[in-house]
Amino acid sequence: MTSASRPTDPSTARRALRREIPSSAAVLADEQDFTAMRRYPTFPFDDHRSYLQQVETLLRSLAAQGVLTTLSLFDPAAYEKYCADLALDPDRPDSRSRYTAEVARTGTTLTYRGEPLAELLPLLVEEADRQATWDHASGVLARAGNCEECGEDLARAAFARATQALQELLASLGDGTHHLVCSVAAGEPSLLAVLHATGRDGARPQLAESETLVFCTVLAAGFALRSPGGLVSRTTAPAATGDHPHDTVRGWTLGDSWPRPLGAAEVFTAYCTDADTGEPIPPEHGVDYAPGLPLTPPPDPHSH
Repeated sequence: MTSASRPTDPSTARRALRREIPSSAAVLADEQDFTAMRRYPTFPFDDHRSYLQQVETLLRSLAAQGVLTTLSLFDPAAYEKYCADLALDPDRPDSRSRYTAEVARTGTTLTYRGEPLAELLPLLVEEADRQATWDHASGVLARAGNCEECGEDLARAAFARATQALQELLASLGDGTHHLVCSVAAGEPSLLAVLHATGRDGARPQLAESETLVFCTVLAAGFALRSPGGLVSRTTAPAATGDHPHDTVRGWTLGDSWPRPLGAAEVFTAYCTDADTGEPIPPEHGVDYAPGLPLTPPPDPHSH
């Protein structure tokens, strides 16, 4: 920029500077969190829908000014603890601002690019859940320790086995769109990870890095602790022209630090039973419940 082109008017200079200072916003994504914040008299909103509309209006206004804004989730419980730890009054706007800045620095964030808030919030919640799952699973692995007999790092070995198990599973499933779910009983709450993959013409599926990392970490936690757990795949096979998509569900249990295939009847029972009530759920139309595919395990040096 030449000296002749530099803004000299103070208001022009301030607007130019404003575009170079990023902003952050923390949003109360659901009604329950919003209700929790209403107990503070200085919280100025009384309707969640209106609150979200005003947040979106603010975000659009900042974007129109060229201001980059990162969006995070406002967690009332975490906010209360944050204020208690720092001896802050939670019923003050500046305390809420300090917390917003902190979660923008340490928490899960997405950059606002003008999309509707109704589209962005589910992605933000999903990413925050994925980060929380990874933190939990990583903590479980960190406590696995070393093999008492050979001294090997059990977490490292379990992660290597998890990576191989995923590769073999995807190769066995072949072409199609695959929705994989891994669940492990490892404290409260249980660990749950989801991975999406699409295989075409026998080529290796392209996987989202963050999803894959969390999925393998959860699977590794189950292997390292030999905890009860399971894998479920739901595959939509490529449909011929004019045909309806057809889904196949398969399942495995995480026995002996490796996925053990379930029979078709076991898969049906597991998939068509309400996990909370134990009541049967009607099977879905157009879905086959098939046995899990056998996966060849690597040698387990800790089988003793």
